[in-house]
Amino acid sequence: MGIPGATVAQLLREGDEHRCDGPPDNCVRVRALANLPTRFGEYQAVAFENCVDRQDHAAFVHGDVFEQEDVPVRVHSECLTGDAIGSLRCDCRDQLLESLSRIGKMERGIVLYLRQEGRGIGFVNKIRAYQLQDSGYDTVQANELLGFRPDERDYEIAAHMLSALHVRSIRIMTNNPVKVQELERHGVRISGRIPVEIPPNEINRPYLETKRDRMGHLIVVEQEDDLTDYGTSSSK
Repeated sequence: MGIPGATVAQLLREGDEHRCDGPPDNCVRVRALANLPTRFGEYQAVAFENCVDRQDHAAFVHGDVFEQEDVPVRVHSECLTGDAIGSLRCDCRDQLLESLSRIGKMERGIVLYLRQEGRGIGFVNKIRAYQLQDSGYDTVQANELLGFRPDERDYEIAAHMLSALHVRSIRIMTNNPVKVQELERHGVRISGRIPVEIPPNEINRPYLETKRDRMGHLIVVEQEDDLTDYGTSSSK
């Protein structure tokens, strides 16, 4: 069972009435909510809208998370090349589908999908960073050469989305300790961490090593993946 109808009506009403007191560029509100059957189980899709720039963000909710504690949550940033096209340069798609699969087997959980392409630098600059990586730079160096920090993402949006869903505390599904720190800084109560480690393939091993060695991600880079086809399988 997902979020009950009466609660859905409340969340939509609160979205309509919402007036943000925080930084205006990070003000999001619930705009629509509908059932979403998936190959990973029954989900509800919650559409959020930034009140200023009209940028859309999404929450995919399994079970009733309203006013719940210790809710498993994956905070996933958009990766067009990985999530949609199946790029082997990163592990984004595998992490997303692994998280959806795991949460679909749990009592409840959420995947937040943030429109922060390329660690927050946007699609054009992400491809420019790929050009630099093709010349031998790692992902950190490429971002810095383009004038960005290694990671430009803002997790205040995610914190606001969780607050709008009345989630009291979460178990964060991540390997990134900075994500944990940033969510806590924005008021999210985190009761635990669930690792989401994906074995490397022959292409993304240097990418994962850079995340481990230069960005502090809590991962072990060992055996190669068999490139499981999530498109035809409901679980890993």
